[in-house]
Amino acid sequence: MKARLLVVDDEPNVRASLQGILSDEGFRVDTVSSGEECLKAIARKPYDVVLLDVWLPGRDGVAILEELQRVAPQVTVVMISGHGSIETAVRATKLGAFDFIEKPLSLEKVLLVLEHALEQRRLEQENLHLQELLRRESVMIGDSVPMQALRQQIAYAAPTDGRVLIYGENGTGKELVARLLHLQSPRRHQPFVEVNCAAIPEDLIEAELFGSVKGAFTGATETRKGKFELADGGTLLLDEVGDMSLKTQAKVLRVLEEQRFSPVGSQEVVEVDARIIAATNQNLDRKIEEGSFREDLYYRLAVIPFEVPPLRDRTEDIPPLVEYFTGLFCRRYGRQSKHFDQDAMECLQRYQWPGNVRELKNLIERLVIMCPRDEIGVTDLPVELLRAEPNSGIPQPVSEWQRARETFEREFLLRKLRENEGNISRTAQAIGVERSHLHRKLRNLHIQAREPK
Repeated sequence: MKARLLVVDDEPNVRASLQGILSDEGFRVDTVSSGEECLKAIARKPYDVVLLDVWLPGRDGVAILEELQRVAPQVTVVMISGHGSIETAVRATKLGAFDFIEKPLSLEKVLLVLEHALEQRRLEQENLHLQELLRRESVMIGDSVPMQALRQQIAYAAPTDGRVLIYGENGTGKELVARLLHLQSPRRHQPFVEVNCAAIPEDLIEAELFGSVKGAFTGATETRKGKFELADGGTLLLDEVGDMSLKTQAKVLRVLEEQRFSPVGSQEVVEVDARIIAATNQNLDRKIEEGSFREDLYYRLAVIPFEVPPLRDRTEDIPPLVEYFTGLFCRRYGRQSKHFDQDAMECLQRYQWPGNVRELKNLIERLVIMCPRDEIGVTDLPVELLRAEPNSGIPQPVSEWQRARETFEREFLLRKLRENEGNISRTAQAIGVERSHLHRKLRNLHIQAREPK
């Protein structure tokens, strides 16, 4: 459907001429002779573009433009005038006018400006649509205790520039947590850039992170910006940071310390201001002990450690997750609304979900596409879910040796906590371990301890 235009001009000949010409071009055109009539027309129906004369009876076009920015900011305004001046054009542009056309009007000029104005409007609407989709898909579903705690952590950390290290199994939603930290931060209108450190070959990771100049290495046919530079002013997510080589770790550490770097093959120094968030599914404490991860880099990244709980530890969140994903994919694929019956939902809650939320999401997408009925039942579920036992949420049977070790660890840590009046930092120092490591151990053993005041 062609765009709807409103011509606002006090000269009848101009109104008639523009209405005739633009209607012939396929536009839907209305005309009015004053600013007040313009405001009334805008209140009655939506317009894509307003062609607004500067010199009008009563309130002039610039005053009407200012009012339009307040009451209908979504409308694109193009100013027209036979007595234009640079000062008026500059003022109109600052107030939000898309362009300024002088009389006598040129048909080619008017059509070109309208084409550009409508293209910009389309891009703006597309951008708003994409932002809305991003907002919808950047939703953390679930009200279990672990998820409430995670939301609170995000709320505390997001407004700061503190570096965050996110732990969690594959598919738990580490990228979602990173994106929420960005969207709730002062940097939310700046870029959110992510790089998967495990997916890029070792010989290309430096160029990917820091950029490269043409001819820096075989295959470098053009100068490219790296992820650090692309994230300048915004947030950079280093996903799967545990898979980064020691050589790359050293260079990343230097960038974190100095906030500057040189692209591969260049002597030019690039300064950046990006908030760094890292994520991993690996035990970095163990990798530090093995010598495959730098301890100093760990301290730079883990200013604020987060842990995303696996789905098996928050099974009460499965029903709202299922409802959310079912609605999402029904809308996406134009399917009738579907729901899971009680037996199917119980099967979903008994299953251990080794792939966590990602696995659940993929399953729901498959069932929405392939199940012909509105109600999804047990017979529609994969065989592995039907075999799940009520206690299969426990990762693995606990051996006698494991029980004995956990009992000893629990009693030892409780005794040390009592000696240090429940203070985690002093207890960690007393037994010679990192505070973050002790904090995770206490959580795994379900031991409550107070934080230092």
